[in-house]
Amino acid sequence: MARRTYSRYSSKQSIISNVNYSKIALFGGTFILGIGVGIGITSNASFNPQNVVSREVIDKSAPNPELCVQYGASAIVTDMRIFLSLNPFSVYATQPQMQPGCVLRRSNMTILEQKRLISGEQVRDCKNRMNTFGFVGSLESKPSINCIYPNDAAGNLFLNPQGSTNSRSEGENF
Repeated sequence: MARRTYSRYSSKQSIISNVNYSKIALFGGTFILGIGVGIGITSNASFNPQNVVSREVIDKSAPNPELCVQYGASAIVTDMRIFLSLNPFSVYATQPQMQPGCVLRRSNMTILEQKRLISGEQVRDCKNRMNTFGFVGSLESKPSINCIYPNDAAGNLFLNPQGSTNSRSEGENF
């Protein structure tokens, strides 16, 4: 009697394996598409006041935005108080209050004097200490103006990561 030999790669098995590969490819594609759609839905950028995503949003929110961009820089102002007790030693902080503000360049501090919001003496005192002015609130409706100083001690670790050799240029000084 003649013995029948079956090939290991018969046509029935190849059809079954093709179907399995097709299913795997279909499920894999669906999985990848699902991940893409999920990322797209959850990382949707919204430009409302609760979600500050760009410098443009901060610039538009600043008091007197045109003046601020032309003569200084928009800023996020944080008002917060720190309480330090010595016996026992503890540090307490209030809830920070965030509001839009503006920092004027040193060369443009006289704008506030021209608008009669500060005196010439205040400008001289602030300038003598190499400081500048920052304000919160519209210049037309009693803004809160402060003589502020730049604190570059910590640097900007986003612009100059650890191990980087790039340093700040003189053009970045306000």
